[in-house]
Amino acid sequence: MSSPSLLSLLLHFLTLTLSPLATAARATPPLISDGVTDHLGHHVQSFLRLNTIFSSSDTCDETYGFMPCTTTWLGNLFLILVYGYLMYTGAKFLSNGSELLLEVMGPGIVGGLFLPVLGALPDAMLILVSGLSGSTDTAQSQVSVGMGLLAGSTVMLLTVIWGTCVIVGKCDIQNSIAIDNTDTKGFKLTESGVSTDIWTSYAARIMAVSVIPFIVVQLPQVLSSTSARRIAILVGLILSLVLLITYCLYQVFQPWIQKQKVSYVKTKKIMSEFIHELKKHTIAKLLTHDGMINEHVIEKIYHTLDTDKDNQLSASELRSFVTGMRLDELKLDTEDVLGKVMKDFDTDPDGQISLGEFKAGISRWIDTLQGLRPKSLGVRSDTMKYTADLHEEFQGEHKLLGYEDDAGEENGEENSKNPVLKAVLLLALGTIIAAVFADPLVDAVDNFSDATSIPSFFISFIFLPLVTNSTEAVSAIIFASRKRKRTASLTFSELYGAVTMNNLLCLAVFLALVYVRDLTWDFSAEVLIILLVCVVMGVLGSFRTGFPLWTAIIAFALYPFSLLLVYILDYICGWS
Repeated sequence: MSSPSLLSLLLHFLTLTLSPLATAARATPPLISDGVTDHLGHHVQSFLRLNTIFSSSDTCDETYGFMPCTTTWLGNLFLILVYGYLMYTGAKFLSNGSELLLEVMGPGIVGGLFLPVLGALPDAMLILVSGLSGSTDTAQSQVSVGMGLLAGSTVMLLTVIWGTCVIVGKCDIQNSIAIDNTDTKGFKLTESGVSTDIWTSYAARIMAVSVIPFIVVQLPQVLSSTSARRIAILVGLILSLVLLITYCLYQVFQPWIQKQKVSYVKTKKIMSEFIHELKKHTIAKLLTHDGMINEHVIEKIYHTLDTDKDNQLSASELRSFVTGMRLDELKLDTEDVLGKVMKDFDTDPDGQISLGEFKAGISRWIDTLQGLRPKSLGVRSDTMKYTADLHEEFQGEHKLLGYEDDAGEENGEENSKNPVLKAVLLLALGTIIAAVFADPLVDAVDNFSDATSIPSFFISFIFLPLVTNSTEAVSAIIFASRKRKRTASLTFSELYGAVTMNNLLCLAVFLALVYVRDLTWDFSAEVLIILLVCVVMGVLGSFRTGFPLWTAIIAFALYPFSLLLVYILDYICGWS
């Protein structure tokens, strides 16, 4: 990434080249009269006035009193590109610092609380400065830049980037599951795509819930109530902050929740496989026709396992039985399975399992499995088939959680003597760059809008998300291109998480700005496209873990549709 010297050189170049141009724009009288007055306000004879595409009649104000500005559309385009590049640099510093800090300190509070906030910081900075300075009228005019960024980031991540990740990460689909590193189907819409784990579906649902504050703020407009608008903004602000805190806490404790869930699934699989293995030791059925255990059969199995015939089952006697289970498929250790059996069956505990304990333990496990049976299965006396079905279901559930062997993944190690210090420096530098250049970028967008008569919303909707979300976009596409279920899950989880932070943190900043400065909330069309895209993609991601290529077509189509819808509602139907 660019060094500080390069940044200084760019700023120096900008100051030398654009400041004289801006000064000339403010001080030089027009060379051609408009035929009515001259630059001093005196009436003059009529001449033809030429309104070239290279200039605007308005003057510009230097940000911070020294940053370059210009009234020409070409000059402002140049400024947008330069300031955008600087904001991109800041965003990349924040991203690199966040990843390094996460690698050193692990998930927990760092990964769950600080990193999501830092990831949304560039967007939040741009939204904040869009209406923070100047008069109320100026803030009302510039705040559309913030709304354009807010809507544009959400829509771009869930449409263009989401669809691109499906295409670059596509693998062959068999039985609704994408096969890792297998891509022979080409671009067949239903036979090629990506698969994710169940946690990605949870992330999509959280993202869909995060649009609730938008609905609250929009209710007075829907009900045509002007008196409740300010109250709705305050309620929406409080609600977005509450949801933001809740989401961060969920991120903090998610590793624990995830481990507990995986442990629970493994326990169910141990039960099903243990009962399945027991059935192999007899030709009779473990269950009677009414679903109760067949005690006579259980006693025969018990005495078969009791090799020293002391009417007690020891851990060593059970170990030989456990090693016959399909532990390689379960990805479990023999001692873990043995410990689970002894813990559940040996209720004394004396280190031995009596016949009564064995029968009671088998009965409890079978009752538990019957309570967890698939909806298509009733109470079965055919234990072999029943437990095989359960084993297959739990194996699928375990894979759905994303806990598969991933020995092929290569994890890069940061080779640095002081990784924490490096991470802090990157985060600090990225924050400073974002804070310093957010305001000049917003001013350049606003001036470009004035010079070209293009609404600032569309400029910020299309361009600014490319600046602030480019790091997440590139990272997501790179991960998706590895064509593995785990990397695809990480990719889409990151996209959903970024949108959630946009809908909560960035919206909270925007609502605080509107409330404190007493601005008018007049963004019905913009809120509508955010709701539309989040709901459509949220529902799609909530109830599916497989995404064939046809889902990418839906995602891509939503982007131009969103732009067209805003244009129709605001500039044809007059919503704004």
